Amino acid sequence: IRGAVEARDAADREQLELTYAEVLEVEPTGMAARVCIDTGSLLDHDEGMLVGSMSRGLFFVHAETAESPYVASRPFRVNAGAVHAYVRTPDGGTKYLAELRSGDEVQVVDTEGHTREAIVGRVKIEKRPMFRVEAEVETAEGTDRVETLLQNAETIKVPTRRGRVAVTELEPGDEVLCHYEDVARHFGETVEESIIEK
Repeated sequence: IRGAVEARDAADREQLELTYAEVLEVEPTGMAARVCIDTGSLLDHDEGMLVGSMSRGLFFVHAETAESPYVASRPFRVNAGAVHAYVRTPDGGTKYLAELRSGDEVQVVDTEGHTREAIVGRVKIEKRPMFRVEAEVETAEGTDRVETLLQNAETIKVPTRRGRVAVTELEPGDEVLCHYEDVARHFGETVEESIIEK
């Protein structure tokens, strides 16, 4: 019975299309309130969450599974960026990072686009120095610019074509993994209207 339940759960999970976006700029921006999402699950080395300043373009940020000379690994944690940013939820919607609470569900994704749900155990908000990461993604209509704020720290890593890279080592020309949907959102739900995000 357990195997049948696991197979059904796996079949119900969303499969996302991930794409690479070319980094245009990595700019120090000063201090901001940043959010760590501590889940009630252990995340695998190739897993993370999709976060971003613009709901149509979410950046893949790895869980803190890698060992570091600065801190021990925390495979339950994703350092997800500033309080204003979106995180993708299991229903295909988004939530602001500042809205997350213990008991909420967030979507975990791996670098192949396989998804699963995780329960938020704790949200940790602290003032930290940040980078603004701006990237350009190819779309059906041409190109689009997306961006996010990520903490200026060696422990925050993103998947690129040259491998797993700390945000402190990210450079223009790198290609970072993201999820792009040409949709507008209002209160986390897709809407049929034109919304400008910049």
